[in-house]
Amino acid sequence: MESAFQNGKLKANESDDLKAPLLQQSSDSAVVVVSEHSDNKDKKVRTAKLRIGDIKCASCATSIESVLQDLNGVQNIVVSPLDGQAAITYVPDLTTAKVIKEAIEDAGFPVEEFPEPDIAVCRLRIKGMACTSCSESVERALLMTNGVKKAVVGLALEEAKVHFDPNIIDTEGVIEAVADAGFGAELISSGNDANKVNLKLEGFISAEDTALIESVLESAEGVNAVEMDLKENKVTVSYDPDLTGPRFLIKCIEDASPGPNMYHASLHVPPRRRETEGLQEIRMYRNQFLFSCLFSAPVFLFSMVLPMLHPYGDWLECRIHNALTIGILLRWVLCTPVQFIVGRRFYVGAYHALRRKSANMDVLVALGTNAAYFYSVYVAIKAITSDKFEGQDFFETSAMLISFILLGKFLEVMAKGKTSDALAKLTELSPDTASLITLDSDGNVTSEMQISAQLLQKNDIIKIVPGEKVPVDGIVVDGQSHVNESMITGEARPIAKRPGDKVIGGTVNDNGCLLVKATHVGSETALSQIVQLVEAAQLARAPVQKLADRISRFFVPTVVVAAFTTWLGWFIPGEFGLYPRNWIPKAMDGFELALQFAISVLVVACPCALGLATPTAVMVATGKGASQGVLIKGGNALEKAHKVKTVVFDKTGTLTFGKPTVVSSVLFSGIPIEEFCAMATAAEANSEHPIAKAVIEHAKKLCPKIGSNGEHHTEAKDFEVHAGAGVSAKVDDRIVLVGNKRLMRAFSVTLERDVERYIAENEQLARTCVLVAIDERVTGAFAVTDPVKPEANRVVSFLRSMGITSIMVTGDNWATAAAIAKEVGIEHVFAETDPLEKADRIKDLQGKGVTVAMVGDGINDSPALVAADVGMAIGAGTDVAIEAADIVLIKSSLEDVVTAIDLSRRTISRIRLNYVWALGYNILGMPIAAGILYPFTGIRLPPWLAGACMAASSLSVVCSSLLLQSYNKPLYVRDS
Repeated sequence: MESAFQNGKLKANESDDLKAPLLQQSSDSAVVVVSEHSDNKDKKVRTAKLRIGDIKCASCATSIESVLQDLNGVQNIVVSPLDGQAAITYVPDLTTAKVIKEAIEDAGFPVEEFPEPDIAVCRLRIKGMACTSCSESVERALLMTNGVKKAVVGLALEEAKVHFDPNIIDTEGVIEAVADAGFGAELISSGNDANKVNLKLEGFISAEDTALIESVLESAEGVNAVEMDLKENKVTVSYDPDLTGPRFLIKCIEDASPGPNMYHASLHVPPRRRETEGLQEIRMYRNQFLFSCLFSAPVFLFSMVLPMLHPYGDWLECRIHNALTIGILLRWVLCTPVQFIVGRRFYVGAYHALRRKSANMDVLVALGTNAAYFYSVYVAIKAITSDKFEGQDFFETSAMLISFILLGKFLEVMAKGKTSDALAKLTELSPDTASLITLDSDGNVTSEMQISAQLLQKNDIIKIVPGEKVPVDGIVVDGQSHVNESMITGEARPIAKRPGDKVIGGTVNDNGCLLVKATHVGSETALSQIVQLVEAAQLARAPVQKLADRISRFFVPTVVVAAFTTWLGWFIPGEFGLYPRNWIPKAMDGFELALQFAISVLVVACPCALGLATPTAVMVATGKGASQGVLIKGGNALEKAHKVKTVVFDKTGTLTFGKPTVVSSVLFSGIPIEEFCAMATAAEANSEHPIAKAVIEHAKKLCPKIGSNGEHHTEAKDFEVHAGAGVSAKVDDRIVLVGNKRLMRAFSVTLERDVERYIAENEQLARTCVLVAIDERVTGAFAVTDPVKPEANRVVSFLRSMGITSIMVTGDNWATAAAIAKEVGIEHVFAETDPLEKADRIKDLQGKGVTVAMVGDGINDSPALVAADVGMAIGAGTDVAIEAADIVLIKSSLEDVVTAIDLSRRTISRIRLNYVWALGYNILGMPIAAGILYPFTGIRLPPWLAGACMAASSLSVVCSSLLLQSYNKPLYVRDS
């Protein structure tokens, strides 16, 4: 019998940012707040409790107090010698709990209980990041900020997730740290936003009204925190959804009104910032590009078109003063707004980058355009002061370079917006309104009203008509229908729903009217958790991105050195006549030719493309996977999955449906069937294992008098679970064992010949025999079977074609395991293993250098899922997003094992191709820009064309990642 191992949910790998929940404990020392207030100087003060050992008398307590009084920041100490506890009030800005702990231990008293850290989390929208060095600069600035414990910055997502100590720094301080680094930041959410509601207030006149409402809300059951915003007339309430909800909070406010209908509260839905900001960014780049073109187009016309069209361009050569011509003056006037108004963003970005002692794309653009512009200004000034001066200005280089870069950024942000299309579609699945109904004691509908879906509370009854979306997760209480769950699970076929079945928020009711009881609302719904997981996955970095991070550290300085070397390499030979004079174009000299080559080298190199190569592909892949029922929790899981060479399958609930049924039962003694069933039912009643439930259901069918609705007449004592073997209990002073042969051997129960024969016959039929022994004698047995999933054989065969070996690890007996393995085509089997042994088997495989994926149900297989390189949890419904595996297969279909691995391979291949695009432009473009082809072919890369190439490199990488949107599953399993 499979283990009833109850380890709970998988623990997340703390080093993997993708698995990290929004609120995560840190290993850094901190304390749990007992009380927090401000002293007269407005300093935050905390009171914490520590348990201290070896306190034997009052003098020990006095010694501790005297030691702590000498610490700067400690305000009050109370040490109780009776219970060995200390309550210490201190100022977090001046000292920390760790310092206090060390001071107590230095005095010779061990601190036995040190509270867990108090860590808050916030997500920020970061503005102004252009390349990997920008994201690294933001991350570095955050990590250097006092109170920040951990920070992860995503370039493609333009977000940061920050873990911080709220007693040292708040969200405003975190935002200021980003601003000091030269980037904009806006708060998206804080860690306690999970169950928050924003309400708009009306009818408030005085401060007394505000104080009244605040006190009323704070005293309401289930309310955790209240934040009043007097400027916006809003209130934000954090609450426990099990105890209260937004409608109750609105009622509390309105009931507190001193007069009739004086106070009003309504739901306030903040605008979707990501969409709004995305449109604003696209509009900004478009407007800047058009404004730039307004001046750059005439500059291009006056410098490169009209001079070639005689006599139409001759007027440009007319002199105004000395050698200053109309053409030079017009180009100067038109180029200046582009250089300093449109190009201001490059100056600001370069300033902040250099202030951080780093360099980014803005530095390269600023250097290139400044070199062209100010040299051209020098030419113009010389022309004004001399009537014989002849020189070529490069105003068109500066203006056109900025215009092409802005065009590239405009196209890039448009393309980047499409990388999160799948996630955007998921967030839009939830309907805006819902039909709330009220039932009387007889179950009849007494009222029905349309309300905002965000006002729904737990246990509400919702009416869902055909064609309508399910607003929240719940259980059908009345009606029958089919629900299309393809948008959540990827399951194309509508699923039949009857009373007692679960429905998922965001799915569509196809036919029939359903009454649904809300069980999960707000952030607890499966859809919300899926979105949250995908967002976390898109934010975290894949290990493959480390290559881009390493390159970015020295990329810009290397480009600057290369540009300067290029200038020297052309200027010095030109001065000494080491190359023919006819290489230099007319109206140019050797210095100007060398300068053009140097500027081209500066601007052709693009660090942006390198930074976008990985995160854009991960964003598209994780979003695409989520839309097809495969939740890949970030780049780490995505990268590891492509290396998988062995997939280890659990049997029950993975290769099989996990809903075993008893197909036969037999008695081996003269015990009455009623007594036998009662004993087995009593022993198995406390077990949550599927086989235990199947045995109980079968026993009830055999003997209806045993009980109904889960009740049974006999109560078991000394109940104990034996992992991988079964259960034991004392029923009516008799020892009852229910389990497999291993359990019988452990309790020295003899298996007679007819028992062995029954076991062997059923094992050949891939059935599990559950033996029931009473007082050390086998009195009967149940034969249990668990049907194999129809797609299992095809999945194993397809994995074999991909070069992947399949192994089955199960706690079931060898004969049953071998029969199932033969049916699905698996050659390697480990049977009769408990949960810890499953993990050991995986470690053995890893010890041979094999990358292993474990596919299990996420509960009994938790040790193995954690031990594997890639853990794939089978699970559906509302618990899908809270499992801590690397990959969650929402549909519980084995075909998604193939999908996950294949999508990983496609994505890693796409990332590598992106690096080819990104590095290819630089490796090929820089030598050409430096003029390596010019002596042989006369081909050179003008700076404005180099700028176009730079913009094209970023655009090509993003478009390459977008091709993953067309990904299709390699294996489709249809019901036969």
